[in-house]
Amino acid sequence: MSTTAQTPAQTSSKPVRRPGDRIFAGLSTASGILILTTLVGVAGFLLWQAWPAITADPSEVRGGQGLLYYIGPLVYGTLVAAVIALLIAFPLSIGIALFISHYAPRRLAQALGYIVDLLAAVPSVVFGLWGVSVIGPMMLGIQAWSVDNLAFLPFIGGPASPKSMLVTGTVLAIMILPIMTAVNREVFLQTPRLHEEASLALGATRWEMIQQAVIPFGRSGVISGAMLGLGRALGETMAVAIILSISARYTPIITSPANPGTIAADIALQFPEAPTGPPLATLVASGLVLFCVTLIVNMTARWIVSRRAEFSGAN
Repeated sequence: MSTTAQTPAQTSSKPVRRPGDRIFAGLSTASGILILTTLVGVAGFLLWQAWPAITADPSEVRGGQGLLYYIGPLVYGTLVAAVIALLIAFPLSIGIALFISHYAPRRLAQALGYIVDLLAAVPSVVFGLWGVSVIGPMMLGIQAWSVDNLAFLPFIGGPASPKSMLVTGTVLAIMILPIMTAVNREVFLQTPRLHEEASLALGATRWEMIQQAVIPFGRSGVISGAMLGLGRALGETMAVAIILSISARYTPIITSPANPGTIAADIALQFPEAPTGPPLATLVASGLVLFCVTLIVNMTARWIVSRRAEFSGAN
């Protein structure tokens, strides 16, 4: 008796794509292309508008000594103010986020979460007026004490002023604190409950559990929140323009009124009255530099997050 081998019917392994899937995939692809096109378009527009200043004679550029002479101190002031803000806001945002997510009672945590979210919506001009009216005079005594007792440090010097770079950085820190805290809070709340319970079951205290489970899991998110806050500090305009006293080029002193300006504040103050030609193109060129600095910061953050993601569990 002969038997014939029967082979099962070959089925196509290619999944069937429904019309809704095709539409969604097309819209997603178009959105990604639109973002890249917009980014390239903004960069091209800034380069086109800044080209007269790039190719102009140094005497025709604002300041009369060349593009680098004019923009260099502004880049320096922008980075100094943003770094001061980040150094102040980074540990505070982590502490506040950990308190809301792991220490505060439920009702208090909800109330604090709402307050943090509302602070992120306060206009920057309000922070600027508050800084020049309250924070500056309040920090004057601290800066005067620093000048008297810590003058051996290269970044401390007098005379103390309520319109110093330190006051500006402090106000920027208050401005970026809600954004960083909100990001850190959400990241810490995403820590797997089993990881926390396993750490506690092994005899860890709550703080040890946070060190072992919460912070390693949310490391990449914390870095992303810090870079998001840094990006806002780099581009802040009105608060800096209201507070900062601009009267010097390069200086490491952060407690005196002799400060370099920032790119965003300089554009806001000078653009409305700038004449056409190289002087106006100089301001656009400084905006192009700020665009490049912000892009480099975000790309660096993405690189750091991609390297840390495999260790954090957040991927």
